[in-house]
Amino acid sequence: MVDCHTHLWKAEHWSEEMEREATIARGAPADIDIAEEDHWAAMGPVDRAIVFGFHAKHLGLVVPNELIRRYVALHPEKLIGFACLDPNEPDYLDEMEKCFLQDGFQGLKLAPIYQNFHVMDERMQPVYAFCEKRGIPMLIHQGTTFPRRAPLKYALPIQVEDVALEYPGLKIVVAHMGHPWVEDAVVLIRKQPNVYADISALYYRPWQFYNALMLAQEYGCGHKLLMGSDYPFTTPASTVEALRKVNDITGNSGLPRISEGLTEGILERDTLGLLGIG
Repeated sequence: MVDCHTHLWKAEHWSEEMEREATIARGAPADIDIAEEDHWAAMGPVDRAIVFGFHAKHLGLVVPNELIRRYVALHPEKLIGFACLDPNEPDYLDEMEKCFLQDGFQGLKLAPIYQNFHVMDERMQPVYAFCEKRGIPMLIHQGTTFPRRAPLKYALPIQVEDVALEYPGLKIVVAHMGHPWVEDAVVLIRKQPNVYADISALYYRPWQFYNALMLAQEYGCGHKLLMGSDYPFTTPASTVEALRKVNDITGNSGLPRISEGLTEGILERDTLGLLGIG
């Protein structure tokens, strides 16, 4: 089992704005200081885990890639590091070469809504070309989020299709099934061979979670869904439990049920093989 979506960060990486708005959104203090030991313990239920930081100068959440490199080096048998790049930083292309040609990162994490750029921004074209040429997959937060200054116009998952058409060999994972634009994400992964979606941080909205999986089932693209937790916001253990209980919401309503083949398929998926890493 692979968790394709986990974070690591420290309190000093968060701006006051980001911490305040995360706390408002969650209705409780945000978990902004993650010990490596806590991340490692939470990954107990999975065989492999992808871990990344964050780099959003626009909103003030900047986690050095070096933190992730050092952590992954402690557990190379299980952890896989993804680097995060921000085109608003003047040295982002130098950072890209360092991360992928020297430091052993195996994938790229992007979050345009946090980083304040359109996914097809001209500054990103050399990054996509670099990753496509070298078989480096990309996980992209292309969906909504809580900060007030995070532009929704940059968050639509359908915009990823332009990247997929321009760089057809680039493996792309749309995080959180592009919520709340789940329908767009489902039809996107159905028609673009190298675009996938993860189910991270969806289960605590049970009706949305059920409908998202039902859409994938009805469109016949459940095989394009990957297991992800979004740790520390959720855990692999709670994600697995919720996935196996997704039909509980139907009760005796007569609503159709998500097939066990789809849910267990997500948990058993060869995510690393599909992304060409590992």
